[in-house]
Amino acid sequence: MQLLMVEDDRPLASGLQKALRAQGFTVNHVETGAAALHVIATDKPDMVILDLGLPDIDGLTVLKSLRKLHPELPVLLLTARDTVQDKVQGLNDGADDYLAKPFDMTELLARLRVMERRLSTAKSPLLKFANIELDTVEQSVTLAGEKVEISRREYMLLKSLMENPGRVLTRASLEGRLYSWGEEVASNAVEVHVHHLRKKLGNDIIKTIRGVGYQLSVPHRTGGNS
Repeated sequence: MQLLMVEDDRPLASGLQKALRAQGFTVNHVETGAAALHVIATDKPDMVILDLGLPDIDGLTVLKSLRKLHPELPVLLLTARDTVQDKVQGLNDGADDYLAKPFDMTELLARLRVMERRLSTAKSPLLKFANIELDTVEQSVTLAGEKVEISRREYMLLKSLMENPGRVLTRASLEGRLYSWGEEVASNAVEVHVHHLRKKLGNDIIKTIRGVGYQLSVPHRTGGNS
């Protein structure tokens, strides 16, 4: 899940990026409203965390502009403006949620998870496919009831596929979900993660669509009586 954080407080943004990445989010950061609108117009993220007190454009103006570009893009306002009137205005202008500073990280994560589930075909924090279960709260994976140890990016890739069962995800889209701006990405990074997941979950669970990308595939059963 790729987040765009629009926040001019660098220490706060840095801390949030670190915490959110540890929770399986890919986080890109800009400090101005103009930069945010440029990114949203050229490379739309999955969700936006938007501060209202930006140095160039008021956050509510940014919100109204991005709503014209992408009416359905989930936006969480993060701001020191905490009056009822401010909250009502933000929600009326198109925000999906509103969190006042200072805030607890667990509350921010909970609100983001709710928004995340709205984007997914799955409406539960527990994703299931064949004999695989992925718990988005515990960030754990089990295969036939047995816990499987996987890396953070293997988890993120598997989660992306399980949130889109039957859909082919391109390598480029998966790279965007796994890596933030500025992170070095090897040309075969996605292929390596897929290889490791196949070793741990079964060779036929992730299908390669040659020249396109990857999708989950129900394992083919051989032998036995029907």
